[in-house]
Amino acid sequence: MSLETMQPNPTWDAASYEDAVDTLTAHNDELTYKVWGGDWCKDCRKLLPDLGAALQAAEVPDERIEEIALDKDKQGPGVEEYDIEYIPTVVVETDDGEEVVRFVESEDLPPAIWLAEQLDKEL
Repeated sequence: MSLETMQPNPTWDAASYEDAVDTLTAHNDELTYKVWGGDWCKDCRKLLPDLGAALQAAEVPDERIEEIALDKDKQGPGVEEYDIEYIPTVVVETDDGEEVVRFVESEDLPPAIWLAEQLDKEL
């Protein structure tokens, strides 16, 4: 099931976030983004459209973005396996399934910027 909230924000300006887009682009064929959220969730509606726009600007292939919709009880695929407590949560993995970084709703930066900064540190 996909998340409507991952539809790219049409007003998001990639040029304003060039560093983040460059980092995401540099790894667009080697990382997978698993996104847990809910279209009913206000934090998801606020944060995920810009993430969707950033991933689109970075030309991350659709098959490398896994959108996982949770119900209002925050239940759904992978919740227990990945210890998902808050949404949105974005887990970035290698092709071997190794977790590289994890964004959780409470971070102080938007997901695309935070993820790009962490990826720069880790890779």
